[in-house]
Amino acid sequence: MHTHNNRFKTVLLFGVMFALLLAIGGVIAYSTNTPAFIFVFAGIGVVSTAVSYWNSDKIAIRAMQAYPVTEQEQPEMYRIVRELSDKAGQPMPRLYVSPTESPNAFATGRNPQNAAVCCTEGILRILNARELRGVLGHELMHVYNRDILTSSVAAAVAGVITSVAQFLLFFGGGGRDRNGGPLAIIALIGMSLLAPLAAALVQTAISRSREYDADQDGAALTGDPLALASALYKLEHGVQAAPLPQDNQKLVNTAHMMIANPFRMKPQAWFSTHPPMADRIGRLEQMARSRGQLE
Repeated sequence: MHTHNNRFKTVLLFGVMFALLLAIGGVIAYSTNTPAFIFVFAGIGVVSTAVSYWNSDKIAIRAMQAYPVTEQEQPEMYRIVRELSDKAGQPMPRLYVSPTESPNAFATGRNPQNAAVCCTEGILRILNARELRGVLGHELMHVYNRDILTSSVAAAVAGVITSVAQFLLFFGGGGRDRNGGPLAIIALIGMSLLAPLAAALVQTAISRSREYDADQDGAALTGDPLALASALYKLEHGVQAAPLPQDNQKLVNTAHMMIANPFRMKPQAWFSTHPPMADRIGRLEQMARSRGQLE
């Protein structure tokens, strides 16, 4: 809901990601002497992005095996989300709970009218009402800032780049007799190895930027940066004690939506889709100081 420098950076990062996709098509077009591949891979990117975006809520909810809850079952969740939704002038999202002890939360849906917010049973156990309000404010801002579209596009395009690059690595030699030569072969191999790495780094940078923005905007919505900071501290330790299984690809594909990285990882891992918790907490504490809430 605010103007962030991160928004401009996100646009630039998307430009890099789509350029990678077109570059793969260009390399194949060059090696096979078939320019149509450029348009083919551009089309693949558009279609995969649309499918991922339109079905983002169903994919995430199913991956976490979440179930819808009524106001009678989760009165505190409903009270907090209704209050914050009214304050933001936005519709009430659907609420879900995931039956896992790993503490986490996420929001999904293509727009505020089709949004869903999900908390795990673990997070509902370890957070008090003030901390839960901070977390739900963060998640609602992901919806209001259209971050589900951003993350869906990034994940879809990165996935296409990786899949196509793997195809190049194993089957890309078929055109070497046409445009021949070592240059085409080197280009194919280089692109197949470097493109997935670059796509993963760009997706990571986009995801981290959106988390910082949601922290700031969520804290502004609740008016309580320290509540979110306290929740993040608990989540960092809670996830380390009860991480989600990293061998489940459905969970891996939806991990970027969650407020905390759901897997047991080193805090400074290069490919973590989330910024370091210490950095996020520090920014929230600085925000509280600027508001006179912390000395």
